[in-house]
Amino acid sequence: MKPHTKADRPQDDAEFLATLGYKQELDRRMGGFSNFAISFSIICILAGGITSFHLGFNALGGGAIGIGWPLACLFSLIVAATMGQLASAYPTAGGLYHWASILGGRGWGWVTAWLNLAGLITVLAAINVGTFLFIMGALGPKLGISWEALTPQEQFGYQAVAVIVMSASQGYFNHRGIRLTTRLTDFSGYLILVVALALTISLLVFTRVFDFSRLYTFVNYSGEAGGDVWPASGNFLYLFALGLLLPAYTITGFDASAHTSEETISARINVPKGILRSVLVSGFAGWIMLAAVVLAMPNPDLAARQGAGVFFSVMDGVLPGWLSLTLFIGIALAQYLCGLATVTSASRMLYAFARDGGVPFSTQLRKVSPRYLTPAHSVWVCVALSALFTLYTPVYSTITVVCVIFLYLSYVLPTALGLWYHGRTWSDFGPWDLGRWYKPLAFISVLGSLILIWIGVQPPNYKAVSILLSVAAIMTLYWMAIEHRRFQGPRLLTKAAFSEGLEKPVVRGVT
Repeated sequence: MKPHTKADRPQDDAEFLATLGYKQELDRRMGGFSNFAISFSIICILAGGITSFHLGFNALGGGAIGIGWPLACLFSLIVAATMGQLASAYPTAGGLYHWASILGGRGWGWVTAWLNLAGLITVLAAINVGTFLFIMGALGPKLGISWEALTPQEQFGYQAVAVIVMSASQGYFNHRGIRLTTRLTDFSGYLILVVALALTISLLVFTRVFDFSRLYTFVNYSGEAGGDVWPASGNFLYLFALGLLLPAYTITGFDASAHTSEETISARINVPKGILRSVLVSGFAGWIMLAAVVLAMPNPDLAARQGAGVFFSVMDGVLPGWLSLTLFIGIALAQYLCGLATVTSASRMLYAFARDGGVPFSTQLRKVSPRYLTPAHSVWVCVALSALFTLYTPVYSTITVVCVIFLYLSYVLPTALGLWYHGRTWSDFGPWDLGRWYKPLAFISVLGSLILIWIGVQPPNYKAVSILLSVAAIMTLYWMAIEHRRFQGPRLLTKAAFSEGLEKPVVRGVT
């Protein structure tokens, strides 16, 4: 790590954090690359981009990749840009929760916190389930294990044990401190780029015929033609929308840069950069990589009939066995580290919310390990809740849809509040400022997120609807019955408050 300069001293960040009402408790040692790497690791094009490849290709073929992927990534970049402005103004571990509280009040902050927390926990579940299924699909046949030959009960049992073991190990590494976690996520950032590049080059080298028309041609692979990944439909617009769930699920988790604000040096500058760069690099690299998968297919129609196994059929049909095995191992490791980075993000969100008394057992969950300077209790609770969720709904596609909706709802609420109050009660911007572009970009973010949520609850994702409605009902009743009177919200202080006569901030934290 390079020496700190006068402009990026951790004590300067701690002083600004104090003006927001909080004391420095976490270990602030992440540089700009590390902040980028943690979001880049959670996005992980080798995780969502591969384990959910069938959600895009088996809807409308290569056109869903060549055209749908960049369109969805452009939208994610717009969301990231508006998020970056808020992160620059209020660099706290609570991230979105604090932004919503500052702009709209404690009620909006409480709702945003629970939605973001639910999204992070369910996305961790999706990552670990996806990693296990990838390992079974990629390495199972090479080890003589036939996943399809197992009974549903056996599949559930193996998956449950594997997810619990993975989650526990990810929790252990996070418990041990941000120094170790940062080293692993930094390594993950390099690993993703190297493996994605190697995968892309390998597929292109062994491609027999380059038919670039595949990347802008739509082919209806719904129903039996696509292995019944999606129900049969003749509505191309509907299928194109369903295919957008591939990039929408993959390009999520970039709020991790915001959640590690209190562990990042020069957070007001490095956090917005980390958010934007993680989305931009992931979107471009993912597009090239998945386009190579489409181009490498000897027979797209035959590949689509493999359903969820479409990616494995391409790898096994194109690459030499030793090369595909090497790439599979690298991809599996990247997916595991993706889950590890997600534990970091989720635990910081839970810690920040508990610090303000927003969750049950807040006194315990806000405690910081005196040895490792990590919110250890929050780490293990996030791990446990994620593993339990996979036991409730082990179906991968349902988990991905639920986490996408929860996350984008939590992304869009602070942005919508920022759109409404920009230039009114919100004028305390950070050094990273979109200026006059904030409002139009925020409007696109809100509208696009609502459309994405509508797509996510379409058939066949019936269980996602019941989960979302149940969560909405429980949150409403809980807020009205208890939290409306009890929860006071974060005591965040802005520069405007100081100009009105406050002499010093009320510093909240665990002593």
